[in-house]
Amino acid sequence: MSFSRYKNEKSFEERKKESSILLSKYEGHIPVIVDKDTKCNFQDIEKQKFFVPSDLTFGHFLYVVRKRINVPATETIFIFVNRKLPHSNVSMGSLYCSNKDSDGFLYCIYCSDSAYG
Repeated sequence: MSFSRYKNEKSFEERKKESSILLSKYEGHIPVIVDKDTKCNFQDIEKQKFFVPSDLTFGHFLYVVRKRINVPATETIFIFVNRKLPHSNVSMGSLYCSNKDSDGFLYCIYCSDSAYG
């Protein structure tokens, strides 16, 4: 079983087709899937699929996800890409180029504990 809920719900072919359509239709944007770590104490994210500008910084993306799951200012959230914690100033496009899945999506995992990485 895959760690990604999205991968479990859709076949590789469906995911590949969807990412290809999005990438060809909207230049300068990247498809991102955000999943919750199984040990995370935060609530589930309602919208797990994002389509973000490639020049958006990872720090800003973290802010967007934080708002979507209503993480209080007193709590820390961690978002990992391929089991690594990216720098906040790296662009999502750069992360995508070096970490995209073979289906064309960039997968991120959020959690409330840094022990994941």
